[in-house]
Amino acid sequence: MSWIYLILAGLTEIVGVIGIKKVSEKGSLFAYLLLIGGFIISLNLLRMALETIPLSVAYAVWTGIGTVGATVVGILLYKESKSPFRLFCIVGIIGTIVGLRLVS
Repeated sequence: MSWIYLILAGLTEIVGVIGIKKVSEKGSLFAYLLLIGGFIISLNLLRMALETIPLSVAYAVWTGIGTVGATVVGILLYKESKSPFRLFCIVGIIGTIVGLRLVS
């Protein structure tokens, strides 16, 4: 169950990151709710995952999911670069996350 919490924590971190972008564009109430709500939920889920997953693994996976997610959101929604090297790096992060799961 802890791994499910950790994955959900990473996904809700992406919601918080989208909120950061929305606040920077237009500081609406909805944007602030995305930002604050996303990170509050994410950190609570991370806390729950840390009950059984080692800190080093949980933090690396959490930030990895957030990094990949924010990059994909940037590519899909904000027309950021999708250069081959950038996509290769995303695959590398995903491979590292899978590797950490396999060894823990």
